[in-house]
Amino acid sequence: MHTELLKRFPKDLASLKRAQVLCFYMGQPAPFLSLVQQVLPVNQEESYIHAMLAFPLLELGRMEEAAAASRKGYEINKEDAWAHHCSCHVLQHECHFKEAVEFMEELAESWRSCSSFLYTHNWWHVALCYLEGGSPMSTVEEIYDNHIWKELEKDDAVPPEVYLNAIGLLLRLDVRDALKGSFEDRLKLLAARLTDQENWYMSWHLDILIVWALAKAGETSRAHELLEGLKLRLSKMNKKKQQVMQKGIQLGEAVCEYGRGNYKQSLELLGSDFNAFGYKIIGASDEQIDVFNEMWCQLLLKTGQSKTAKKVIRERIEVRDGVPFMWRLLEKSYDMEGNAEAESARDRAKKLESSYF
Repeated sequence: MHTELLKRFPKDLASLKRAQVLCFYMGQPAPFLSLVQQVLPVNQEESYIHAMLAFPLLELGRMEEAAAASRKGYEINKEDAWAHHCSCHVLQHECHFKEAVEFMEELAESWRSCSSFLYTHNWWHVALCYLEGGSPMSTVEEIYDNHIWKELEKDDAVPPEVYLNAIGLLLRLDVRDALKGSFEDRLKLLAARLTDQENWYMSWHLDILIVWALAKAGETSRAHELLEGLKLRLSKMNKKKQQVMQKGIQLGEAVCEYGRGNYKQSLELLGSDFNAFGYKIIGASDEQIDVFNEMWCQLLLKTGQSKTAKKVIRERIEVRDGVPFMWRLLEKSYDMEGNAEAESARDRAKKLESSYF
């Protein structure tokens, strides 16, 4: 319907944006790219079209084209926050963490006019760049407190997507074994709000993150209640949809066990050939979904499967060799095997950590 509508009204960018959201929640960037390209010729002067073009290019791994499109967007309108977001995606993927942070923080003041979701989402990306670059946890803590939690403290109704950014950041910390001390306190505060069913069943991605947060914070019965609610919704779908969305249930059950510290059960649920990019039907970007790949690597290590972990981690490093955390995991896998290469992996991690911030 959107395709036909945009043939008649190619300047209807609100319709185009809605189509993007639909494709995103189906985990299908390719059809959306076709739609953008269909209306691009008559919208060249609109900054928004270039940022909307950049996003499916990102999701399809076409980073150079995505960078060019987002750059064109903010050249037309320097305050186009979605174009900033797409540029940060590219820089982050290419491990240019310092450059990404400098770029985003210079423009951050202009995000105050954005929705709470986009404001916190852009800051989520900044926090991830600091985190992936090996910055001190105090920097991540400051961003969480001042640019994510503060949005949740506002009196007016908070869009559920803001919780997505908050939980997503805390899960990253947990995967890095860094959810300790004051961060644990922050999770408990957050989990207290997430027991409210008002925030449930908005999106599969958010629900799965809420399951983890509740389980991690000791609210196990509520985590199971949410999972049972998801299973009930699944049972009411047609067979085709059930087959597709069963992955969402599987991931939800796995993160619940992970949050509870039941690593063996969590790994069994994910399986030996898990790849989170096959789970995008929950409605998540590559960057958002990849935390579950990191979680899987940790599960392999925590259950003593160093050989498999080493292979997976090496494959990840081949794609992005500038992430200190991956080198730390590789070091850990070597240590578990008594392999002398652990020292070189540790040195590489240290060198990277000192080079960004």
